[in-house]
Parts: sequence; structure tokens; C-alpha cells
Amino acid sequence: MDMKRFPLFLLLSLVLTLPQGLLRAQRTLSLEECRRMAVENDATLSQAQTRIRMAGYDRNIARANYFPNISATGAYLYNDKSINLVGDATSARLQNMGTAVHTGAQAFSEGLMQAITSNPAAAMEYMKSPMWQTVLGALSQADLSDALNALGKEIDDAFHPDMQNIFAGVVSVQQPVFMGGKIIAANQIARLAEDLSKTQYDQQYQEVILNVDRTYWQIVSLAAKHKLAETYADLLHQMEHDVDLSVKEGVATESDALQIRVKANEAEMLLTKATNGLSLSKMLLCKQVGLPLEEEIVLTDELDDAVPVPEILGEKDMDEIFADRPETRSLDLAARIYDKKVAVTRADMLPKVALTANYVVTNPNLYNGFQKDWGGMLNAGVMVNIPIFHAFEALSKTRKAKAEATLYRSQLSDAKEMIQLQVTQLRKQENESLEKLTMARNNLLSAEENLRTATVGFEEGVISANTALAAQTAWLQAHSEYIDAGIELQMLAAALDKAEGNHTVE
Repeated sequence: MDMKRFPLFLLLSLVLTLPQGLLRAQRTLSLEECRRMAVENDATLSQAQTRIRMAGYDRNIARANYFPNISATGAYLYNDKSINLVGDATSARLQNMGTAVHTGAQAFSEGLMQAITSNPAAAMEYMKSPMWQTVLGALSQADLSDALNALGKEIDDAFHPDMQNIFAGVVSVQQPVFMGGKIIAANQIARLAEDLSKTQYDQQYQEVILNVDRTYWQIVSLAAKHKLAETYADLLHQMEHDVDLSVKEGVATESDALQIRVKANEAEMLLTKATNGLSLSKMLLCKQVGLPLEEEIVLTDELDDAVPVPEILGEKDMDEIFADRPETRSLDLAARIYDKKVAVTRADMLPKVALTANYVVTNPNLYNGFQKDWGGMLNAGVMVNIPIFHAFEALSKTRKAKAEATLYRSQLSDAKEMIQLQVTQLRKQENESLEKLTMARNNLLSAEENLRTATVGFEEGVISANTALAAQTAWLQAHSEYIDAGIELQMLAAALDKAEGNHTVE
């Protein structure tokens, strides 16, 4: 049997001999499935989506400032005492107005009669004139006190309105006309803030994808090394069996057998470590994708004979990278937000104009002598506010907003330089990794041929056990380096995808 095919043959044999129930219990996941499940399960992405919705609500709030503000207010007030528009003395005079008039009329009539009777000429004329007798008789007999008292009481009641229970209501309408550009700038800020929350989601999305990719390829690496450790252990156990037979036949020494047993024990320990590492890595991936930690999973690339080589794309233009990286978009949006904040703070120094209208209703009716019924009134007007001086507060706020905008532009420039450096470094590392993979593949072919010849020579007794063990160790190291080179290339490809902003939100 060709020794180059021996590891693959052994792997297929192990898979075919596994219990079918175990194979059915495992869940096979591809890289794209792991990414999708991680995105659906990640709590930070869910929080970022919530922040996007909150930014949308803020945008609706800012848009509402374009429309009239309509409000209705109702009130009830109880007063312990009522209101008196006249004093107690005046009130008493009003209530006894009839009595006072009647007393005055009686006194006037008596005085007039006394004057007539004291003058003989006037008395003679009085006796001759029926009209004077009628008038003076009427004055002496008329009694208007009750009617005038009643009228005086009504007048007094009018000066004592019932204000113990007061009901009032008002409907107000306010429409901003000119707010110094503050409403427009606030709406622009809300729209930019919503875009900023989306870029923050994109940034977290790319971070989740990168973490899943790293865990995925780490599992593929550990799975490949686990298979390698199994093959290496089987080779040593087979060699141990052969040496034991040779010792019995006297063609090998106990020292050779002891050396091989030590190597076999080391191989078993290596296999145990690989098994534990693989189990823990799969538990981590299960946590990331939202599966139970004890879920039995197997990855699509874990079943391949070798680590797949990622597709190497052409170099992406740096301007496109800056446009696709959420970090640069976030800093650009932040600078633009602070530009708009300059307009908001500047608006505080400009006049503000608004239209206002109100409809007020009260009970008692203020517009009809405080009668116990409802009465209302409509008013409308224009409000103008002109700021004059407040210790240069608005000017200082404007300068602060300009400084913050300049700060974010400076951070954006630094971020672009760092991104360019990062992308350049990853591209160089990717090229180095490709060369390393090619060298590792060549070394693996040489190690497999060396192991084949060493195995044949050992079986024929022309090569010592030390030489055969050295060939097996070199084969193990070459396989391990080949796996590491492939995984390193996959890791670099994932990091470069993130650095170039290639992971877009679906």
C-alpha cells in the first residue's frame, strides 16, 4: 500500500467504523451557517438594532417640531372665600337703599307741610290747589322701601360674585415660523445620528463575523491535528508491535522497544490534548452560534483532507476601503453631526418667531358678569424672541461645537492612516503566508517520502529504530506545519476581509 495514502485511508476507516447513531446525532455546520446563526444570536447586535430603532424615534421627534403644537388644559379651583367688589358698609347701604329713600321722602314731605302751614299765604294757596294736595299726599303715603331694597340687594349681589368653585379650560396652538434654523439643523442631526447607529451596527456585525471565523478555523485546525495525532499514535503502536516481535526474535533490543513505548505514550498524550482542545473549541462555537454547549457538531471543512485555501482577491482601492469601513464612516458622520451642532448653537443667537392662538373658557363666566355658566374667548398673536446678551454663552457654545467638529476630522484622518497601515501589513502577511504554505506543502511531501523509505528500511532491518522514529517525528512536524500554514492563511483572509470592509450587512 502506498504510504502517501495511508493517513487518508486510516481516516476513512475510522469514520466508517463509528456508530451510525453517533453520526446521525452530529450536526454539520458550514462557515456561512455559523456566521448566520452567530448574527442571529449575538446580544450586542440585538442591542445595536435597538439603538437604530431609538435613533429612528429621535428622528420622528425632531420632525415633529415642524408641525403645530396643540394642547388642551383644564383646571378646577376651590376658594374658601368669595370675592367682594365693594366693602361691607357700601354693601349695607345698597341692601337698605329703599328704606333710606323712603325715610328721606317722609322727611321731605313733613318739612314741606310744615313750611306751608307756617306761611298763611302758602297755606291758602295749598288749600285752593288740589294738585298740591295730591302730590303732598302721595309723598306722605308712598312706601317704595321694599322695591328699592330688593333692587339694592340685586346690585349688591352683582358685586359679590360666587368664586368659590372655578372651572377653566384652554386650548392652545403654537406654530413655529422661524427658529434661527434650529429645527432644520436638529432634523439633519437626527438623520445623521440614525446613520451613525447603523454604522455602529455594521462595525459590531463585522466583529462578530471575524470572531466566528477565528473560532471556526481554530476548530478545523484542531480537528486536523486530532486526526494527525490519531494517525501518529496508530503508526507508533504498529511500530511498537513490530519491535516487540523483533525483540522476541532477537533482532531488536529492549532499548529500541523502550524508545518506541515512550514515543507512543507521548503520542497518546498529544491525542488527549487535541481531543480536549477540540471539545472546548466546539463548545465556544456553540455558544457563539446559540446552540447548547453539549451539542455535537461537525464542521464542513473539518471533514476535508486538507485545510482549504481561501480565494485571494485583487487589491481593493483605499478610497473604497475608507467608504466601506464602518469606523471611518462613523467618524465622518460624527464630524458632520458637530457641524450641524454649530448651526444649532448659532440659532440661539438669532431671533425666533412663532404664531400662537388660544381659546379660553371659564365658569363662572368672566365675560358676562361672573354668571354661573360657561363663557369663552379666542385670542391669536405673534411671539418674537430676540436674544440680546447672556455673557456670550451662545458664542462659546458655537466655538465649542466647531472645535469638536475639528477634533473628529483629525481623528478621521488618523484613522485612515491606521487603516491604510493595517491593510498594507495584512496584505504583506498574506503573501508571506502563501509562500509559507507552499514551502510547508513541499516539506510535507518530502517528509512523507522520507517516512515511507524509513518504514521500509526499518521493516527490513537496515534502518535503526531511532532513524525510523526521527522520520515519524519529522512527518508529524511537517503535517502540523502544513495545517498551521493553511489555518494562518484563513485567519489572515478573515482579518483582511474585515480590514477592507468586505463583510456587508445582509
